[in-house]
Amino acid sequence: MKTIVLCYRKCSTCQKALKWLEENGVEYEERPIREENPTRQEIEEWHKRSALPLKRFFNTSGNLYKELKLKDRLADMPETEQLELLSSDGMLVKRPLLVTEDRIYPGFKEADWKEILCAKQ
Repeated sequence: MKTIVLCYRKCSTCQKALKWLEENGVEYEERPIREENPTRQEIEEWHKRSALPLKRFFNTSGNLYKELKLKDRLADMPETEQLELLSSDGMLVKRPLLVTEDRIYPGFKEADWKEILCAKQ
């Protein structure tokens, strides 16, 4: 499986992550998160594979997250509804979202990406 990075080109964190990938010679497929929003099935699978809380997949600093007042609503929201929300709009999904054969990682932390991606090369 090829490494996939779901990102939003106008996001400075995504830009930093893509630059890091290029500088480190990591081959990847870029997927625009706004135009090719993850499906519910993808998010559900990635959530299970990641062993992370579903909340980690939400872009908590995004405008849409704030407009929908999800900070106050997520704790009481059923997981099925959270999955539907995440699959409804790519701007709700934490980005960049790194998807490899054996790891799923929402967000960009250079040390973590280095551990995940550079150990494979």
